[in-house]
Amino acid sequence: MFKKRVVLFGVLIALLPILAWLLWPLESNQFPITFNQQAIDSKEEFLNQYIAVDTTYRPPNIIIFLADDLAQTDISLYGSERIQTKHIDAIGRNGVTFTDGYVTSPICSPSRAGLLTGRYQQRFGHEFQPHDIYLTNRFQYYGFKGFVDSYPWTPIYMDAVPEKGERKRQGLPPGEITLAELLKKRQYHTAFLGKWHLGAADFALPCNRGFDYNYGFYASHSLFGPEEAEWIVNRHVPEDWTDSYIWKTSRVGESAMYRNCERIEEPAYLTQRIAEEAISFMETHEEEPFFLYVPFNAPHTPLQAPKTYVEQFSHIEDETKKVYHAMIASLDDAVGSVMNKLEELHLMENTLVFFLSDNGGATYTMTTDNAPFKGGKVTNFEGGIRVPYMMQWKGKIAASQTINYPVTALDIFTTAAAAARLELPKDRVFDGINLLDIVADTVPELADRSLFWQMGNARAIRKGDWKLLVDDEFQDTLLYNLAVDYVEQQNQTRTQREKQQLLLQELNNWTAQLAPPLWPGMIYYQFEDEDGTIYRFAD
Repeated sequence: MFKKRVVLFGVLIALLPILAWLLWPLESNQFPITFNQQAIDSKEEFLNQYIAVDTTYRPPNIIIFLADDLAQTDISLYGSERIQTKHIDAIGRNGVTFTDGYVTSPICSPSRAGLLTGRYQQRFGHEFQPHDIYLTNRFQYYGFKGFVDSYPWTPIYMDAVPEKGERKRQGLPPGEITLAELLKKRQYHTAFLGKWHLGAADFALPCNRGFDYNYGFYASHSLFGPEEAEWIVNRHVPEDWTDSYIWKTSRVGESAMYRNCERIEEPAYLTQRIAEEAISFMETHEEEPFFLYVPFNAPHTPLQAPKTYVEQFSHIEDETKKVYHAMIASLDDAVGSVMNKLEELHLMENTLVFFLSDNGGATYTMTTDNAPFKGGKVTNFEGGIRVPYMMQWKGKIAASQTINYPVTALDIFTTAAAAARLELPKDRVFDGINLLDIVADTVPELADRSLFWQMGNARAIRKGDWKLLVDDEFQDTLLYNLAVDYVEQQNQTRTQREKQQLLLQELNNWTAQLAPPLWPGMIYYQFEDEDGTIYRFAD
């Protein structure tokens, strides 16, 4: 017995280093978030500079409708037969529809950072999604990897993770100029209504980033309405590993609802309430220029829709898709109610309107597949970054135009500034172009424009019809000619080596201009191709 105890004690002593290694806290001061003070000072100087206002020119109102995880192929204007989105379609039919409209990231927060600043978000370190949770020791990592069925998600192995205090500071850097802050120089009245997802630290809150009025939430998700309400249909998706977390945290902390940065309760259906807030703001400021940033959270999970909308899709057997389509129908009606109010207030001819999504459809939620495009949210394939994208300005932009040149969400900032007759500061690079020039056909070289993507190991470039995707960590390289292969099935790396090298050199030159990420990614999304090949994208 004594010998057995000695042996057991020896084994425990031998295991102590392993246990210590497994349980050793990974939180580290290796990830301090340091903002560019020069950019902060330059921004303050620029925003405080006096500009002479041309009183004979009344700048247009500007509205940006941003959907959340909405696939281009879920919009009837782009050919969807599953649902009719007549109000969203009308924006394109009354103006211009971009077939090759892109966002700068296939995930929510970085995409929004690029949209609101007119700059590739990697230029200022907003490369990854903000994360409030990291695996804090190796035991959690191996336990998660070995015993949690999280496919297609898998944790990134890390020897160190950001400290909790630094995680709270993840968000849009204070040195960046938002479109709201820029338009304030032209005496615009500004409002944010919906999903922020650009940080919840004081410096990042919308009420501190140029918005006079705020209504919405700060996190990646929130409930659309009370789960227990009799008028709502809730649909949980057990196949989606992220779904249970989203239901558990909705309306808690940063997912709670706020008005002017003060917490409120909201018992009504959020998609409709966002539209009502927009209408109220327009009615208040109909005599003055206004900027409405309306980032709906539909049709992002959690899947919730009013019964009246769900009943419209009773012919759909799949309960998940039924609620998803009902959410899109509600979104379409919400956009329509705002546009109808514009018409009622006689503001249509003096309002520049944009509609787009922050990224492609989230295929892992079992709601959509982005077909015929490859991939979806979190991937740099077309299904993740090509989105519905429309622009309208009645009387200034001819109706029923379709433009096939590649454009990006970055162009909205530049276009809005040009429409407001505002000059951009010279101390930083802005990456967008004026879409009004495209409509006027004054930039024919746009066909060879280069667009870029980067999120950790996964990078991509589109130039003209050619698109190159590279993975610096897992050594994958893909080259497609989108003119003949927009579904990205024919890898031409073997037959087009010269084209591949030219694109790779341009992509590397762009990457060299970027700032290091302000915080690390924490998880891989694994996309499995039809031939079984796995591609990984850091989030």
